[in-house]
Amino acid sequence: MPLALLALAIGAFGIGTTEFVIMGLLPQVAGDFGVSIPTAGLLVTGYALGVVAGAPLMTALGTKVPRKRMLMLLMGLFIAGNLISALAPAFGVMLAGRVVASLAHGAFFGIGAVVAAELVAPERRAGAIALMFTGLTVANVLGVPLGTWLGQGAGWRATFAVVAALGVAGLLGVAKLVPELPRSEGVRLRDELGAFRNVQVLLAMAMTVLGFGGVFAAVTYIAPMLTEVSGFAEGSVTWLLVLFGLGMVGGNLVGGRFADRALMPMLYAALGALALVLALFTVTAHHKVLAAVTVALVGALGFATVPPLQKRVLDQAAGAPTLASAMNIGAFNLGNALAAWLGGLVISAGYGYTAPNWVGAALAAAALALALLSGALERRGSRRDGRVVARSAAAALPGEASVPVASIRR
Repeated sequence: MPLALLALAIGAFGIGTTEFVIMGLLPQVAGDFGVSIPTAGLLVTGYALGVVAGAPLMTALGTKVPRKRMLMLLMGLFIAGNLISALAPAFGVMLAGRVVASLAHGAFFGIGAVVAAELVAPERRAGAIALMFTGLTVANVLGVPLGTWLGQGAGWRATFAVVAALGVAGLLGVAKLVPELPRSEGVRLRDELGAFRNVQVLLAMAMTVLGFGGVFAAVTYIAPMLTEVSGFAEGSVTWLLVLFGLGMVGGNLVGGRFADRALMPMLYAALGALALVLALFTVTAHHKVLAAVTVALVGALGFATVPPLQKRVLDQAAGAPTLASAMNIGAFNLGNALAAWLGGLVISAGYGYTAPNWVGAALAAAALALALLSGALERRGSRRDGRVVARSAAAALPGEASVPVASIRR
């Protein structure tokens, strides 16, 4: 594998760290700025909404700019956003910094995956893309816990300064190691938008919003829940986030393995189990050992849905997947924003720090209902197409030219 993939993995590591590390530092940030925990949760919501807006916008812009230059521009945005957060004199300024950093998120992974695939032989492309995305998963095992530990010891501003330094390393790596690549061909916006007329594409994105939103409803407020309800010391949040990250890695591997074998059954199982575990989290949060186990399970089940959901969107938008793929990355973050906001609402209403778990369970259950609906519509369409083919074959008279079956199917 070429060294250029290391530069892309470093960038992915930094992006993954800055997205998730805020969850472990929420109490410190809220205390420094004199805002409530639910208000501080807007730092999660703002980042997520920035990804929702930035993913299609930056992806479209990337079709007009050479890929290497676009990757460098995206890392520049990432660095600027994290520096703004590190130096923010007020909460509103930090929120703006989070949004600036988030604009790089979706497009970096989208364009970076294309670049990774072009750097190697065709038979090694999947491995190259996986290597780049390793940076994201490693961020949740190492970057987020270490960033939380640093923030609790040296202040949360130090964490964002270090993350900005990671962005500088990624930028220099792209500049030195990634070769010059031709500008990508412009996409026809009409064709790309046409994918959104497919009900299955819309259902898959809605599943993404609700399913992954279920995870973030609980995880956004995990630090105050584990310290105030479970009774963990503040320093224990670091290793609990390691458990969450390990669960994410394991769930992602399992989801990817089974998505190619039985995609919809995998979704049914993962979403159903996620809804159940999140509901149980309201009880297990009161017991240290059970809370730790549940944290790992939430990470595993939440990320077990990621490969099948992404594949579902790509399969259903096969004719014009570029914008749909970018929008689905935004859909994950729209779910994050919705869940963080709803979790903050129930905490503000006085229901306690475990209440967001019920919100997450409800969101995951809604995603399961949509998955069942999607599967039913797909089976009905297959049966209808089968009947059309059968009638057409029966209607063909002897001696007449038969109509090819492929031309009958829709």
